[in-house]
Amino acid sequence: MSSELSRSAGGRIAVYSGTFDPITLGHEDVARRAARMFDELIIAVAIAHHKKTRFTLHERMAMAAEALGAEGLRIRVLPFDGLIMDFCREQGACAVVRGIRNLTDFDYEAQMAAMNRKLNPAVETVFLLPQADTQCISSTLVREIAKLGGDVSQMVSPSVADRLRTPPLQA
Repeated sequence: MSSELSRSAGGRIAVYSGTFDPITLGHEDVARRAARMFDELIIAVAIAHHKKTRFTLHERMAMAAEALGAEGLRIRVLPFDGLIMDFCREQGACAVVRGIRNLTDFDYEAQMAAMNRKLNPAVETVFLLPQADTQCISSTLVREIAKLGGDVSQMVSPSVADRLRTPPLQA
């Protein structure tokens, strides 16, 4: 293992990136399992200039930390902007973790993995399937259901559900 990949005292670091707007039980499932596979997992919350997010970067980072912080797993939550392969290089990561819910996700993620390999061949992409009962959950659907007054308690952690019940600050 090169010194670039052993930044955390010889440990293997993986990065799980996304906008996490909001973090769902499917995201949490993938993150917990990935954290057990690596010495450290970084939840990289995208600044997401290209998207209009329901929650601010600070709120999305706080929700991820709240949802995953109490389990004793080696997980850090950090913001990122730009190319994920540059972020991986900066953090000394050897892998990117991606959740795959269906074939549509797979087609997109396989293309991204191939492109990322060209940008940084030292970083592997690891695909994980969320548990079957969370495969239908997406942040987009959770936001829409919550916006229309629906119950999202089986899709997100209690603290995220509470935040979804609070009207957004920006109109």
